[in-house]
Amino acid sequence: MHTTIASPVAMTFDIEEHHRIEAAAHGTWPVGLRDVYARRMDDTTRWLLDRLGERGIRATFFVVGQIAESHPSLVRRMVAEGHEVASHSWDHRRVHRFTSQTFREDVRTSKDALEQASGAAVVGFRAPTFSIMRETAWAIDVLCELGMLYDSSIFPIHHDRYGVPDAPRTPFIVRGHEHSLLELPLLTLRLFRHNLPVAGGGYFRLFPLALMQRGIRRSAATTNSAAVLYFHPWEFDPDQPKLPLGRLSKFRTYVGIRRSRQRLEKLVRGEYRFARMTDIMASLDEERILLPSFALATPESLPQPEHPRLQPPARRAA
Repeated sequence: MHTTIASPVAMTFDIEEHHRIEAAAHGTWPVGLRDVYARRMDDTTRWLLDRLGERGIRATFFVVGQIAESHPSLVRRMVAEGHEVASHSWDHRRVHRFTSQTFREDVRTSKDALEQASGAAVVGFRAPTFSIMRETAWAIDVLCELGMLYDSSIFPIHHDRYGVPDAPRTPFIVRGHEHSLLELPLLTLRLFRHNLPVAGGGYFRLFPLALMQRGIRRSAATTNSAAVLYFHPWEFDPDQPKLPLGRLSKFRTYVGIRRSRQRLEKLVRGEYRFARMTDIMASLDEERILLPSFALATPESLPQPEHPRLQPPARRAA
């Protein structure tokens, strides 16, 4: 007889078209290819919504703001089916590419577009490529000032592109230079004195599913914890046109992609208590005083002076 794991498991999805991934960020892709990826993103996200609906699972979708304008019916469907819509920036640029002012405009534009499309308040944020780190700690202050209630950008691991390896592995209060915010970090598994990333993405496709399941069980045994998982729609589309990436980026992007759908189907059949990020945030409200506090900001991470060549995001013409 199976016992449902009581600690919450958050299924989260980062919704962007495939050409926006960090490995392809410096490429110039023809309009026709971008349109193909946009259609496939829409189709695959709807497939994900169907699978979640079959199991009665409510999830959180971190959506790029431009998609709220290009695919408003998709965003409306998410909310209509009980899911949470949160911000994944306006156009999927890493936080390192902004000053505090241009980042403020990027998040504000995204938040406004998502709220207009969904008709629901947007209170959560996840930075593209988990790019809230020590050197971008000023972003926490900006998110607080824009009314965000939680962030889910910190991955407590070592990685060449992201990560804050000494951050807490369970929900915590992250301190910027002036403000503090609830942080819901991505799931890791502590093995051999290191944090193994088992939350999703390439790790979901590369590692055995049993490692993610073990991480979820370990999380359930920890007080005031939550297993935050993440996925992208393009990871469930094995027949999409492949981007011309370098060897390492190609491996990271496409490894295991043909078994992703089968693995997801197995995961959602698990005896877990799935919850949206807002549900987890609400459950932690009374325990917030007991959550660990973590200073992300350092003197070196103060925001840089505004750069005249950096422009705020442009809204599409109506």
